[in-house]
Amino acid sequence: MQEKSIGFIPINKPIVGDEEKRAVEQVLESGYLTDASYSGGKWVREFEEKLKRLLQVRHVLAVNSGTSALFTSLSALGVKEGDEVILPSFTFVSTANVIIALHAKPVFVDIKEDYNVDPAKIKKAVSRKTKAIIPVHLYGYPADLDEIQEIARSHSAAVVEDAAESIGAAYRGRQTGSTSEFGCFSLYATKVITSGEGGAIATNDDELAERVRLIRNHG
Repeated sequence: MQEKSIGFIPINKPIVGDEEKRAVEQVLESGYLTDASYSGGKWVREFEEKLKRLLQVRHVLAVNSGTSALFTSLSALGVKEGDEVILPSFTFVSTANVIIALHAKPVFVDIKEDYNVDPAKIKKAVSRKTKAIIPVHLYGYPADLDEIQEIARSHSAAVVEDAAESIGAAYRGRQTGSTSEFGCFSLYATKVITSGEGGAIATNDDELAERVRLIRNHG
């Protein structure tokens, strides 16, 4: 891979060079432009394998956006009307929208000075209706996963990490998005790595991974 040097890191413009252009040309020339199979096309599977190795998880499944990653993960967990999902009040709107789309109730809690959700506020907000907790690793800075996962376990709730902005970030030696029921990533144009649009779901649970495969393939 060719090394590139730039004077600054633009936050709203992806860096696209000859390597990326050649890769796109290769796809176009193959005549295989869609994920038409249950397991995904050649390049989808290749991407999933590479991200799986980076995260050191059992499964990575590509989807069409970070929003779809969150929606699909909550769907696989069975989130439905009457359930509550806890999330930080400071996040992108998609984190809340996917909860509403499933007719569940978003429960907003405040953040700390590092812009990540406050576990103490989660502890106060959790209830018997809590189905999942969504910590957001904002700006690539990991949330306090140890505390959040302990709260979730004690209330039989799942943790879905919104790691849209944190591919490559680590918490206590493990990649963000790799230690909870689900980790959700975005490949949008302004993210750490981009495919223009796109997203990915990571999990170590075989049954949950199979549910995700079914949901992403015609629901």
